[in-house]
Amino acid sequence: MSSVQISPSILSADFARLADEVSAVPSADWIHVDVMDNHFVPNLTLGLPVVESLAKASPRPLDCHLMIADPDRWAPGYAEAGAGSVTFHVEAAHAPIRLARAIRSAGARAGLALKPATPVEPYEDLLPELDMLLLMTVEPGFGGQKFLDVVLPKIRRARQMIDRHGGSVWLQIDGGVAADTIERCAEAGADVFVAGSAVYGAEDPDAAVRALRAQAEAAGARVA
Repeated sequence: MSSVQISPSILSADFARLADEVSAVPSADWIHVDVMDNHFVPNLTLGLPVVESLAKASPRPLDCHLMIADPDRWAPGYAEAGAGSVTFHVEAAHAPIRLARAIRSAGARAGLALKPATPVEPYEDLLPELDMLLLMTVEPGFGGQKFLDVVLPKIRRARQMIDRHGGSVWLQIDGGVAADTIERCAEAGADVFVAGSAVYGAEDPDAAVRALRAQAEAAGARVA
C-alpha cells in the first residue's frame, strides 16, 4: 500500500447492490463499513450478518467503523466475521486496551475513534495498543455532512503524537472528505481517508478514488 490510503464508505453506496458497489472501486485500499446501532448514534445501518457476507464478496478488505454502544461486547465479532480493521469509539468503550487486544487477537487491525469534541491527548499512552487512530471530522451518525475545520489542529496534534511513538499507527479521518477538503487533512498529517458521497456520488467512483489519492499524495509531499 502507498502511504496514502483511500477507504470509500458504503454508507453512500446503493445498499441494494453492495457487492457491485464494492467491486466498482478497485483502486481503493479498503472498503469502509459504517455500523450504526441507533443507540450510540441516531441512525441504524447494518450489522454483523451483512459484514460477514460482504467480507466474502469484497475484493478489498473491510474497514469497519463501529458507532455502537457496548463495543466491548460486540467489536471482536466483527474481526471474527472477516473484517480487516475494526475501529471502536473511545466514548463508548469500557476497557479500550483490553478491547484493542481482543480485536488484534481475532485477526484484525484495532482502531480507536474519537468524536470531533473529544480531545486526543489523553489517549497517547494507548498508541502502542492500536493500529489506527480515527478522528471524526463530522459528528458521527449520518453521511453527507459538512467537514468541520475545527478538527484540523487536532489532526496535527495527533500526527505529532504518533510520530513521537515511531509513526506506525495510521491516522484516519472520516467525514466530509472530498476534493475541497482532503488536501488540508493530508497537510495536517492524516494518511487514511474515508470518503463516502465524494466517491459513490461521482459518475465514476473509481476515478474519484484515484483523484482523491493524487490530491492527498501531492499535499503530503508538500509538507514532507
